[in-house]
Amino acid sequence: MYKETDFVVVGSGIAGLRAAIGLSQGGEVIVLTKDRVSESNTEYAQGGVAVALSSDDQVDLHFQDTLEAGAGLCDKSAVKVLVEEGPKYVTELINWGTSFDTQEGKLLFTREAAHSRHRILHAHGDSTGREIVRGLLAHSRTVPQITIIPHAVTLDLILSDGHQVIGVKYLDIESNKLCYLYAKSVVLATGGAGQIYSHTTNPEVATGDGMGMAYKAGARMCDMEFIQFHPTALNVSGAPNFLLSEAMRGEGGYLINSEGKRFMDKYDKREELAPRDIVSRAIVSELRRSHSNQVYLDVTHLKSSYLRDRFPKIFLTCLKYNFDITKDPIPVSPAAHYIMGGIRTDSFGRTSLIGLYAAGEVASTGVHGANRLASNSLLEGLVFGARVAEAILTDNIEKVKIKTQELAETNDNNYPLDKNIRLKVSEIMWRYVGIIRSETRLKTAISQLKEIAKEPLSLLSRNYIEVAQMIARAAHFRQESRGGHYREDYLMRDNEEWSCHTIDELGKELSKELLT
Repeated sequence: MYKETDFVVVGSGIAGLRAAIGLSQGGEVIVLTKDRVSESNTEYAQGGVAVALSSDDQVDLHFQDTLEAGAGLCDKSAVKVLVEEGPKYVTELINWGTSFDTQEGKLLFTREAAHSRHRILHAHGDSTGREIVRGLLAHSRTVPQITIIPHAVTLDLILSDGHQVIGVKYLDIESNKLCYLYAKSVVLATGGAGQIYSHTTNPEVATGDGMGMAYKAGARMCDMEFIQFHPTALNVSGAPNFLLSEAMRGEGGYLINSEGKRFMDKYDKREELAPRDIVSRAIVSELRRSHSNQVYLDVTHLKSSYLRDRFPKIFLTCLKYNFDITKDPIPVSPAAHYIMGGIRTDSFGRTSLIGLYAAGEVASTGVHGANRLASNSLLEGLVFGARVAEAILTDNIEKVKIKTQELAETNDNNYPLDKNIRLKVSEIMWRYVGIIRSETRLKTAISQLKEIAKEPLSLLSRNYIEVAQMIARAAHFRQESRGGHYREDYLMRDNEEWSCHTIDELGKELSKELLT
């Protein structure tokens, strides 16, 4: 099946929807989404969105907190854009009908790890992402130029002879038809790649498709080694790795070991409010020290009614697995949560390929450095989703004439993500490219992934394993410990050699890129 439009957006999270709304000013926009319209990492974001809007906060403080969390690898110009433009776009969200929690008619701000001020807006207690998606979807449905196609699995980018991105190939699940969608520009807003790991807080759809497609097309990839492992995912047999929000520690929750004692003071002076990479490694170290398989998040000292009101979704989910957060310490463990790296873009979402743009977690603007500051992800999607639309309308790329032979290609059913491949790869990544890494582990992962990559693979399986290989290669390349990348054979940060981004491009050796 063949279609044409002005702009294609792949992904219906915060970045994709905001990009589509902006692009609608310049023509017809088709949004492709892998599952139901609201299924994305955005929907699962509990803690909130960080923005300097409170009376005791300042943009400069948000800027400094972001740089500090980023462990020396943030691109300052990108961070400046994020924190300065954030208030404008969050206010826009509110004007479009997004309902953040308030107290006595004023926005209610909370605090999370590594923030120096209370600057986190939340909605319905712990369902911020869901409320933002609801608000953006409601607004986008009032815009006639936007069409959203659910259950559309994007498989590949379509390139012209001049290596310009001119569209996408996708599978329409409901009709089981392969579709070719041509456009002037393509925006990848496909989110992250948490499902590359066997333990993750990410939904099933987060398999890194956009990164894999972009890499195969020749786009430059950046900082793929930096994976953020969220320290507090529910760790109960038979339960998913459900996220227990950073805000639970921000509101006064403690981490305790199997002996019922707090331990974070031994690892960082900020204790439970240290950055996520430090807290995750502290939990792993504490488990090793105590020869135990369990660490707990304890909020039982906080008022019961407050906990039920502040964290309603978490309260009900934990209750489903026989844990009452008002009475019981909750078993937790780290799980893959966010990738700081991705498709290299400028501060307007332009990639190294003409016609291809990226926004949100799939992109690497340099805004997060080596370790994302809590609740900056929703803000990033919002700000850079808007900016990518602005860039596309400014660039005004002409549509390339379509070749008739491309329309003759048929559906060969070579698209599913093989479950066995997924299981093998995710277990390799968790075991060898996880929270604590080493030369030996990384070489083992690279070798095993290479062998799997030699097998006949479907398009989605190929995208999946490409992302895993990029992460493993970059982790082996960077010989230091920094932020979300920790090597026990290179324990120290090496600013002389590694104050740089790592770049991976198809057919080339990994290289270094200076900070901007």
